[in-house]
Amino acid sequence: MSLLLRNALLLDVASGEYAEGDLRCADGRVVETGPGLSAPADTRVIDLAGAHVVPGLIDAHVHVTASTANLGSLASMSPSYVAAHSIRIMGAMLDRGFTTVRDASGADYGLADAQAEGLVRGPRLLFGGKGLSQTGGHADFRGRGEHLRDDHPCCSGVGRVADGVDAVRAAARDELRKGAHHIKVMASGGVASPTDRIDSTQYSMDELRAAVEEAEAANRYVAAHAYTARAVDRALEAGVRSIEHGNLIDDGSVELFRRHDAYLVPTLVTYWALKKEGLSYGLPERSWRKVDEVLEAGLVALERAARGGVRLAYGTDLLGGMHRHQSHEFRLRCEVQRPLDVLRAATTGAAELVGLAGELGTLAVGAHADLLVLDDDPLHDIGVLADPGRIRHVIQAGVLVSP
Repeated sequence: MSLLLRNALLLDVASGEYAEGDLRCADGRVVETGPGLSAPADTRVIDLAGAHVVPGLIDAHVHVTASTANLGSLASMSPSYVAAHSIRIMGAMLDRGFTTVRDASGADYGLADAQAEGLVRGPRLLFGGKGLSQTGGHADFRGRGEHLRDDHPCCSGVGRVADGVDAVRAAARDELRKGAHHIKVMASGGVASPTDRIDSTQYSMDELRAAVEEAEAANRYVAAHAYTARAVDRALEAGVRSIEHGNLIDDGSVELFRRHDAYLVPTLVTYWALKKEGLSYGLPERSWRKVDEVLEAGLVALERAARGGVRLAYGTDLLGGMHRHQSHEFRLRCEVQRPLDVLRAATTGAAELVGLAGELGTLAVGAHADLLVLDDDPLHDIGVLADPGRIRHVIQAGVLVSP
């Protein structure tokens, strides 16, 4: 199948420059760019009349199974019910221009395979399986009076508890066995978990290193949930590739990011949304009270990281009915960054993080033909991306998928 886009302004995200010309896709890839391209007789041709074309967006921190902000309730839900919600959530993400997402715990090979085979309409799904948590950690959703947990492989929860180096190794190996694209570890407390403090550190250094060793042995990597500078620094020293959130980092953390060539994935919009709507979508009140601890600090952390040259990727971490705010992250980040830099985080930066530089986040020949057609220039008005209604077309793997 071939698609030719004529008379476009094609964005090179790396340089920030547009080039006038045509772009042709075939067999899911970009095969040609340039002026006056010709194509086989059966090619679909769309004259864009000067519209802007940018790479498809990548959200590097989503939870497609999170149909509620009460993450602890997912484990007791029917897997088929959770899957039905996930399909709806993924389809809406695609309509917002996100052609690839990295799931930061919850999604599995079933959803990823279904999307790849065309059974599910949604972004390409890079999944991490269940996040690894110590007892009482960020993915242990038992209340203080609960003593049992369900570790059945069909359990729909977002995490699994593993204590001790051997158990962490076994859990990481098990997620990799099931095809995980990355391993997620909980290296600090969090908002959604019931019994931990946000400022706690979680997992010993030996346990963190064990997860990293297992991921690296499989040519994969570890993403770590962490908020405070102390928790972030421990995870970076252990060798994790990406820090999720990082709202409370300091200048020392920035130096460690650079030294380890690691990535920061801020998720500003989820705190904005949780504060406004979290209670309405199932967030327990005890968790809602934690939001203020990280809400104001997130923008400060992003500005500190950007100024210090930290590698950045776009992430949102939204839950329940708040998924609809996914694109608002663009506006929030533009309070301290240029639109081009935010777009890079959602294209080339995220592609580099997930090990798919040159394959995703670019309009270069040979890349996956994932791209957006926009009537206006997002480098001058980030609202073009923040408001999905202003996206004229979403193209995924060379096929027009929205509208």
